[in-house]
Amino acid sequence: MPVGDTDPFTPSPQRPVRVRARSMPADAHFQPHSHAWAQLAYCASGVVQVTADQHAARPCRTEGITYIVPPSRAVWIAPGARHHITVLEAAEFRTLYIDASATPEGWHGCRVIVVTALLRELVHSLDAPPEQPLGAAREGWLSALVLDEITHADTQALGVPLPHPQTGDKRLRALCQAVLRAPGERATLAEWAASIGASERTVARLFRDELGLGYQQWRQQAILAHALPMLARGEPVGNVAAASGYASESAFSAMFKAAMGQPPSQFQNKNGL
Repeated sequence: MPVGDTDPFTPSPQRPVRVRARSMPADAHFQPHSHAWAQLAYCASGVVQVTADQHAARPCRTEGITYIVPPSRAVWIAPGARHHITVLEAAEFRTLYIDASATPEGWHGCRVIVVTALLRELVHSLDAPPEQPLGAAREGWLSALVLDEITHADTQALGVPLPHPQTGDKRLRALCQAVLRAPGERATLAEWAASIGASERTVARLFRDELGLGYQQWRQQAILAHALPMLARGEPVGNVAAASGYASESAFSAMFKAAMGQPPSQFQNKNGL
């Protein structure tokens, strides 16, 4: 469901930020597409999965990076980056379309940002009902504040890259898919490597060269991607820890808080923060 050039939500240099609000059921999805402007994918409630090319201007070495997005986070999608979105948990989806001229300096790829309380309220304020449209001056002020808040938002490593299906190493792709199918498996990298007929040293090099991450960092991202939808469904933290391969809830909670800045309980019940 990409936005066309004649769509009323298309941004322009004169109106650089447009907000589109939609209630999306679980399993709804947007087919792969791209557009000339940037996009900030955010949901007031629920969880969405965003898969996007990391760089729009040159061929990607990866298939793309998959981000699991709870309400306290948002994915910045650069102008021209091909992407698709799947709703994992029924979501109040908020899409900010941002004119390419307003792209923050250096933001050529995609990234996850932390959604502050101020940014949430600014988005809500820009989403004015048709019967009460914003005046041009107020829209301009709110848009400027949105752009400033995005520019100064904290970023977070919260994505799971996969090897490119055509150019990536088939052994690495097989290993990544195996880990994603069984995130609770406690196998070591050496054991995973043996299962695909490669040495631990070779696989460690492939992770660095093709995905830009060490194996442990990549696996942590995969675990977070697995855990966030479970938490959003209200699963007890202990159950999520066990399903993620942790022997104790406390160890899982410590990892989760170090990665996300908040304990897993803050991401339960579909309400994020």
